[in-house]
Amino acid sequence: MEIYTGILGQVFNIIMLSVQILIVFITLYYFTLAIIGMRRKPEKKDFALISRFAVVIAAHNEERVITPLINNLKDMDYPQELFDIYVVADNCTDKTAFLAKKAGAYVFQRFNEKKRGKGYALEWLFSKIFALQKNYDAFVIFDADNLVKRNFLSEMNNKLCEGEKIIQGYIDSKNPYDTWVTNTFSIAFWLMNRMIQLARYNLKISNTLAGTGMCISYEVLKKLGWGAHSLTEDLEFTMRALMHGIKTSWAHDAIVYDEKPLTFMQSCYQRKRWAQGQVDVAGRYLILLLVKGIREKKWMYIDAAIHLFQPYFTIIAAGFVFMQAFVFLQPYYINLFIVFIPWSVWQIISGGITVFPAIALYLDKIPRRAYWGLILYPIFMYSWIPIIFIGILHRNRKEWSHTVHTRSIEYKEITGKEELAVK
Repeated sequence: MEIYTGILGQVFNIIMLSVQILIVFITLYYFTLAIIGMRRKPEKKDFALISRFAVVIAAHNEERVITPLINNLKDMDYPQELFDIYVVADNCTDKTAFLAKKAGAYVFQRFNEKKRGKGYALEWLFSKIFALQKNYDAFVIFDADNLVKRNFLSEMNNKLCEGEKIIQGYIDSKNPYDTWVTNTFSIAFWLMNRMIQLARYNLKISNTLAGTGMCISYEVLKKLGWGAHSLTEDLEFTMRALMHGIKTSWAHDAIVYDEKPLTFMQSCYQRKRWAQGQVDVAGRYLILLLVKGIREKKWMYIDAAIHLFQPYFTIIAAGFVFMQAFVFLQPYYINLFIVFIPWSVWQIISGGITVFPAIALYLDKIPRRAYWGLILYPIFMYSWIPIIFIGILHRNRKEWSHTVHTRSIEYKEITGKEELAVK
């Protein structure tokens, strides 16, 4: 079949060409980021330990995991007098508040059935801490299911001493080998840490907050307020701060271990919430950031707009591939590829999608056992397509969906496994 002619045909040709250019541009852009993320720049690590932290944990019915986290935090390699641990027991009906207080945290109980969700809980707790009028330099935020590497606060202190105002830590996995889902989910985070977050840090553009392992300066939070109540409050605050010219930085050695969903359906519900939240945030900030980037000639804002565009990009790319399945259109696409975009470009794209996850695991010295997950990793990634599609359809739904956490692991269990893996 020849390339279509006539007015409608020419419009169709232009649309298809534009779609191909968009797919190639964004894909190769992220490949470029991945290449930049292969190298780590030397960082200054010898700052004096001077920053005071309010360590904040938002918890909803987390009695199974809250005690190991608080015990872990109290054992961090940082002066005890320079940090306090706060827990907001949000609409809890279990022993979360009791266990958190028993473990040594300052506990605030919140009950509000109308304003549900982590964003509201954090905002409420921040207001309580501000009212205490203590001299903190920054807030550090964790989820109740986390465990934290002992040097976490030291790494955040280094970044604050360098002048950074918002910092995201490295999101590792607490349970990467429980199921094939936790394995592939962990690979996705390891890939993001190395090839996207570290790359953005190397380019000195803005990183994105990831919901936990976050550090926000007291000054910035006091000035801007939290104000993030979407299903992805971390992304919302990232973009809100960026609109005020405050970028997020990255601490590759500040590691937080996060519990990954055990089953495929649990992962789907969690990712659907993320997709809904990202589409919601994109609707408010994508155009604004794009315009700001063009006006100020700063790629940092355009990169953030590209990040927010990802759900739509996934649907566009998937739709393009789906259209190729129609036999009667195949000759047309082949013709279009030959005329406009060489097959070698598409081959590079296909190869990169497969190779970069393995490179990320190798560079960050992830145990060899994790590599088995690469076999099923494409299934996990392609499952994003229907999840994002549903997320776009449900973008206006704001109901918070709580992920139940059950893996009560002590920090020494993780470090012991890591040491065995290295040996």
